Amino acid sequence: MQTCLYFAYGSNLLSTRLIARCPSARVVGVAMTDGWTVSFTKPGGDGSGKAGLVRRDGTSHPGVVYELSAEEMPVLDQIEGVGHGYSREDGFTVTMASDGGPVATATYMPQLHDPALIPFDWYLALCIAGAVENRFDPHVMSAFKATPSKPDHEDHRPARLAGIEALEAAGHGNWQQIFQNQRRVSDRA
Repeated sequence: MQTCLYFAYGSNLLSTRLIARCPSARVVGVAMTDGWTVSFTKPGGDGSGKAGLVRRDGTSHPGVVYELSAEEMPVLDQIEGVGHGYSREDGFTVTMASDGGPVATATYMPQLHDPALIPFDWYLALCIAGAVENRFDPHVMSAFKATPSKPDHEDHRPARLAGIEALEAAGHGNWQQIFQNQRRVSDRA
């Protein structure tokens, strides 16, 4: 089986989320960007903000490197919206936390940013749960928790249901508790 490396920095930080999408995925380890940070300003098709890498010199941001079957990359491309908000960048170099070595990965880059957007609560919960699962620095988790979010009033949205299912599979049955000390926007649509 031919494999490739994928760098996740948003909702796919949570392994149950990615494995539900790409069953061959396995965690290689935590890695850091160089000169990039994460914002939740990428326009999602559902009107909310999604995670996106933003160029910011002098910063770094953690993510997770996964190995997965090359046959599953087109599936991930479709899920991530290649050509519809994200582009895939192959050869994106990150530094592995375990040994400090550089690794070339594939990742997804937002084509647009809208600073007025904020993520849905369930989407941000996936990111926070992934940060917890991968033992990110407390400052990163605090930054995620400080990100404003809003409730998704479409209870039966397939993406929402799949996200909550991934959270529950990872042991977050009461996933809203992950937002302790987190600012939420109650009724902003």
